[in-house]
Amino acid sequence: MFKIDVEKAEIIDSVASAEFYTLFKRSGQYICAATATGFVQLLDQSNLSVLRSWKAHEGWINDMDANSNFLVTCGWSPNRQVGSMPDPLAKVFDLKNLTPLAPIPFYLGAAYVRMHPRMITTAVIAGRNGQVQFVDIKKHNIVKMSMVHLVDCYLTALEFASSSEAMALSDSSCCIQVWGSPAGIRFTTYGTESVFADQEFHTDFSIDWDGDTPLNTIGMPYYRDVLLSAWPSNLLFEVGAPPAKLDPDILANLTETKFGSYAPNPRKKRRNQAVNTRLSEKNAFEGPRFLSEQAKEGETSSMKSRRMSEVLESLSAATIDGARQADVPLIYRSLEIKYSKFGVEDFDFEYFNKTEFSGLETHITHSYVNALLQLLKYTPLIRNLALQHTASPCLSEICLLCEMGFLFDMLEKASGQNCQATNFLKIFGTLPPTKQLGLREDALPSRPTTLRMQAANRFVMDKISADYCAISAQDRRMEQVLTTTGYDILRCSACSVEHVTKPSGTYVHDLIYPPRAPSKPNSPILLPSFSQVLKASVEREATRAWCNRCRLYRKYHSKKNVQSIPPVLNLNAVLPNINPPPLRELGYDPNQLWARIGWLPTEIGIIIDQGQFFCYEGQDLAMHLQRGVFKIRVYELIGVVADINSGEHQKSHPVSLINISPSLRRQEVENHWHLFNDFLVRRVTAEEALHFDPAWKLPSVLTYQEKISRHAIDNSWKNNLDVSVLYRGLSLFDPPLQPLHERPQPGTPVGIDAEFVSLQQEELEIKPDGSRSVLRPSRLGLARVSVLRGSNSSFKSTESSPSSFTGPDAEIDTQGPPPFTPFIDDYVKIPHETIVDYLTLYSGISPGDLEPKISPYDSTGRLVSLKIAYKKLWLLLNLGCVFVGHGLPKDFRTINIHVPKRQVVDTVDLFFDKKKARKLSLRFLSWFLLGERVQLTEGETTGAAVSTATATVTATGSTAAAMGGEAQPPQSQQQHPPQKGHDSVVDARMALRLWDKWRELQEQGPAITEKVIEEIYRRGREYGFKVPATGSPPPVVV
Repeated sequence: MFKIDVEKAEIIDSVASAEFYTLFKRSGQYICAATATGFVQLLDQSNLSVLRSWKAHEGWINDMDANSNFLVTCGWSPNRQVGSMPDPLAKVFDLKNLTPLAPIPFYLGAAYVRMHPRMITTAVIAGRNGQVQFVDIKKHNIVKMSMVHLVDCYLTALEFASSSEAMALSDSSCCIQVWGSPAGIRFTTYGTESVFADQEFHTDFSIDWDGDTPLNTIGMPYYRDVLLSAWPSNLLFEVGAPPAKLDPDILANLTETKFGSYAPNPRKKRRNQAVNTRLSEKNAFEGPRFLSEQAKEGETSSMKSRRMSEVLESLSAATIDGARQADVPLIYRSLEIKYSKFGVEDFDFEYFNKTEFSGLETHITHSYVNALLQLLKYTPLIRNLALQHTASPCLSEICLLCEMGFLFDMLEKASGQNCQATNFLKIFGTLPPTKQLGLREDALPSRPTTLRMQAANRFVMDKISADYCAISAQDRRMEQVLTTTGYDILRCSACSVEHVTKPSGTYVHDLIYPPRAPSKPNSPILLPSFSQVLKASVEREATRAWCNRCRLYRKYHSKKNVQSIPPVLNLNAVLPNINPPPLRELGYDPNQLWARIGWLPTEIGIIIDQGQFFCYEGQDLAMHLQRGVFKIRVYELIGVVADINSGEHQKSHPVSLINISPSLRRQEVENHWHLFNDFLVRRVTAEEALHFDPAWKLPSVLTYQEKISRHAIDNSWKNNLDVSVLYRGLSLFDPPLQPLHERPQPGTPVGIDAEFVSLQQEELEIKPDGSRSVLRPSRLGLARVSVLRGSNSSFKSTESSPSSFTGPDAEIDTQGPPPFTPFIDDYVKIPHETIVDYLTLYSGISPGDLEPKISPYDSTGRLVSLKIAYKKLWLLLNLGCVFVGHGLPKDFRTINIHVPKRQVVDTVDLFFDKKKARKLSLRFLSWFLLGERVQLTEGETTGAAVSTATATVTATGSTAAAMGGEAQPPQSQQQHPPQKGHDSVVDARMALRLWDKWRELQEQGPAITEKVIEEIYRRGREYGFKVPATGSPPPVVV
């Protein structure tokens, strides 16, 4: 044993002990020591000698406490059945007379004991099961018993406050319960920081100096004189400050006149305020290089993954505008997409996302809705209904639920690759209510983002519920998933007349913060819990209404009668700093509720009993579940859309923090939280996800879902696809799929090609050095899409309805239309946007082709809406068809559809030599391998290539045999006359024929294919990879 002077931090004496002591307690003139063998010894404080010893317990002493008069111990004793168990008696000793007293019975086993700090004869004894007894040592019959609420845990410690106003009890689940009078308990506002021992620094070191030793290993020497590099401030100048950029809100609302342009003042700055354009980029990270630059440098995948780990570390540690790391982590900052001359496809999105969950791009109008869409996607019940509706025969052009289903399916198929919500946001922006509600980004630019997000949440819930009922008015499943139903009983405060409203439904609840409960003077403030806030929000009271009897607006007392609650609770967390409530009426700042750790529960329980709404969380929820008296529905938190205020000079933006575990098909017990900041996706802890700070992060939208629907992923819609739209007619020359003889199957090859028009010109910025930077690439819109039958008879015949895809496969039909014929050739209407360039030379689309009542394709039914054209492709995708084309990734991206790699055959990759950087065009490959001229320019014809089809290039060995053969007039030219420019039907047909050619080469062996590709590149360099003028025969015609 050691005696230590705590002020000097020195050991002043050491005494050898014959026993192994486990506990020490000071009592007046004695030190009470407990041994490992169950004895209690009284030690002299001066020399630590043993004065008295008692055998307290047969096993060991678990806890003890003493004051100046008494000593009480709790211990363990051996038991034949369980080995050891807490002793049912708490031993008591009189320290005045040094005699043992009658023990205190505690039948469930005494484990912990504490003496009351002020009542010297009162002891508090607790058992591991949570039973607590307040007992008088001199009068054992005076006992007061209480019970600690424990759920799947046991008591581990008991302690009294020195003021005796509170008692703390801890359990094995790392929870601490504080007992005491609410008026008497006081907590320290500023606690004393813990003092830790100083770290030892070893300064003795040596450096092995040689020519390769880096100089930064040598520290700076001490100096007394001013260094030459310390320039005085009057000699430092900053020159060449870049001009301040115009506010995006000003650019979005410019009105052109003869003398220039003007726009409303967004009033984001003070009058005559100068902008510092030299803001330092301290701790900022360097963005990813373009994919084209990485390809030139030959960056390997290992280097790329290493860069990703480095950037994630820098993202976590970096700051914004000099703020602390704890304030604004950089991963929450608004991200921008950089553009090269190759457009957005050259941006390295993988740099920001290494997870299996896809993010959404930001270069699209109304992209602030991305965070809400991610939250809805990972809500299983909403996800299931959206996909089921998308598979239905709905063809409405303004159906937001169909576009949501298309997007959800694309996000799942992408598996971590970036996606874009172009079609959804386009329909969202064209709906008239979005303008009236101020949901468009060009309307009310100064409106706070969080208010716009909450209004968008209400609008989307109303719209998807109406869209779901549009197919069948009797199908109310979406309303059942989202609607809280009930009615109000109103009583006028003046005439006391009661009025019962009609039953109504609510899709979204706005959180209402109730006033603080009244308390005694100088007592702690009792802030409402989340359950109390939710209860007040569901049972919201109408303050003023029209009284028919008084014929005036009167104050009403209302009582909400809740009839049912949905399995999905959608909440708008109304931010007090945006719409401040009267703080005098509340008695507290609601912003501080969200800043409290653990205030937002991950699970809540709701009971509806006789029209009343009850909400529980934490231990109250566990107690109701344990009792099982009432039918309680447990909800778990799916995610939160948070509003991020990145800095003083930046507009706030939304992010979503989502628990993706409930939406996984596999059973996951643990919760995995992820941050979705547009195209940046990263896993975070639950503590970080649910941590809010009024300075920069506050919630906007919350979603709870009933826990029994966890992992309720329903993919039955894949077996119930309505494919009637695929069988609509084109013309007599291009017959559609035949309902009784053709149906797509998994693996069915189809040729595809699409043409586009320009909806927005490219925006460039000329830098001072003369270089160009792309601010915004040109935006394209789908104008025509053609899908052709494959080269083999892969469509199966059936006698059943085309909408049914179950049952055995029928035999191959040989009477259907010939291969390479289109069954989809749609021109797409673009009603709400202006076409700035038809790109006729490349698209083959002329002015008027896409205009209803003017287009020559309108009367034949080939001019369709984007919804119909897109749904046809989406059905083929989910039926398992394999898409064959040339340069398909860019086409799919512009169409806004994600096709898995296993369902794509891209001829640009089939005839690509990885050793070469150049990829070959469809025009060159068709001329070189097939002897056909496509994508004709002025003055070109197809006849030259066909008439000289017998001309071949001398080749040796197997290569010549593989590439040789007689040329036949292509069937496509017999059916379709040549067209100037691009033609999607011809291009898709050429892609199918190139794929057939590649498969023929593969049958002869991979070595033959490689030699043919080498020959193509060798001869291509001679021609400059361009098709020569008319009259020149192709080198090889097969």
